[in-house]
Amino acid sequence: MSKKLSEMTNEELWQLFPIIIKEYNPEYPAWYKEEKNCIMSVLPPEWVERISHIGSSAVSDLPGKPTVDILMEISAACDTEKLISLLVDTGYRFSPQPTNPPPHMMFNKGYTEQGFAPRVFHLHVRYRGDWDEPYFRDYLRTHPAVAQEYARLKLSLKTQFEHDRDAYTRAKGDFIKHHTAMARNTQKKA
Repeated sequence: MSKKLSEMTNEELWQLFPIIIKEYNPEYPAWYKEEKNCIMSVLPPEWVERISHIGSSAVSDLPGKPTVDILMEISAACDTEKLISLLVDTGYRFSPQPTNPPPHMMFNKGYTEQGFAPRVFHLHVRYRGDWDEPYFRDYLRTHPAVAQEYARLKLSLKTQFEHDRDAYTRAKGDFIKHHTAMARNTQKKA
């Protein structure tokens, strides 16, 4: 009998779920809308302040992991324990984030004991704020040369860190921070 995902170490999970970089799938926006509707159908509307499609799947023609990333910003009225329960009931897996203060919560859907499902989602839950991810997404959308540079970086890092998601994410960090700062600076001037 194989282990449940909750029983696996990070190293075992990284073997089962390696970094995969694929060409952009034009169906990503539709997947996002369907998933957003699914999420919103189970949560009280007063809990959700804003929900956004972020990550590489939100940037046309950008190769990336075949994962739709969603940023959901919640209100202070949100019952986070009940939120976790409702999302788990819809097929999400809650991934505690002990190094991030609540409610930096992470949920994923589409990870199975056999590997990736056809559709994979990462749901990032936070209180409403001025988060970096939408700035970075919008900067890549309006700067195709930077988006292609980012794609090349991800492909090279995939080769190095195919079975170490944390190292892959850390290695992209300086590029993301640099261009997010440029995006914020551009917006201030506008």
